[in-house]
Amino acid sequence: MHIPGFDYRQVTVGDDITLNVAVRGSGTPIVLLHGFPQTHLMWRHVAADLAADHTVLCPDLRGYGESGKPADTGETYSKRTMAADIVALARAFGHDRFALAGHDRGALVAIRAGLDHPEAVSHLAVLDVLPTLDMWDVLHGVRGAVGFHLYLMAQPPGLPETLIGAAPETFYGYFLDAWTQRPDAIPTDVRAEYLRASDEATTSIVADYRASATIDVEHDTADRDAGNRLKMPVTVLQQDWGAALGFDALRLWQAWATDLRHRTVTSGHFMAEESPAEVVKELRELLAR
Repeated sequence: MHIPGFDYRQVTVGDDITLNVAVRGSGTPIVLLHGFPQTHLMWRHVAADLAADHTVLCPDLRGYGESGKPADTGETYSKRTMAADIVALARAFGHDRFALAGHDRGALVAIRAGLDHPEAVSHLAVLDVLPTLDMWDVLHGVRGAVGFHLYLMAQPPGLPETLIGAAPETFYGYFLDAWTQRPDAIPTDVRAEYLRASDEATTSIVADYRASATIDVEHDTADRDAGNRLKMPVTVLQQDWGAALGFDALRLWQAWATDLRHRTVTSGHFMAEESPAEVVKELRELLAR
């Protein structure tokens, strides 16, 4: 499936890895990164609006959708590697500096890009995640059961891939159902595309999640210990996880960002599909900062 009105390219970003990317518009660039279990299609409403006065790039992350899915060597799906993909992608279109918005897994890639490439990322939007270290810290006790998939996919290769592969539609469909407040926000054809794409990418999706329990923790710990922070304007849109899991999201984010706007939203996890007008408004306000 394609986002109507967008052109599509396969762009090589290094090590013979190609990213599938939808592109449209002109003006200052913004890159939109999708989450799990989705593809770039999750941005279809937001991207169409922003393309009226911005160059909009919507890639499938490595390991997802129609992008390359290399075998994991330990660093292949680190957020550092995936962030470097995005910087290379933007440069392939002639943009050394760009705004970046990410949802869920894409938000973790966006955070890492902001930390590793501050000269390239002008503005940063994060939709409904915590930084990796904080995510692991807040998941404890029975309330942490909401993150069961994080622990499953953190296991060594073999077990999670086998279990998920036995019932992929049940596994991926669970999150599409449980994490949305508006089922009609993900139409039947889009849902089917998400399920198809995820089923075909189970090995690389698990590798992405496994990295968040291993090498990504190492990278984020090094940044936290060194006091490295996101220095560009940052907007965080988040459900009220704190009420359920017992933490202060604003306080956690203040430790990572110097110029922060943090907003609690009322939509479900898939806010770019459930409340696209609200997301567009927040992104436009971010870009004006």
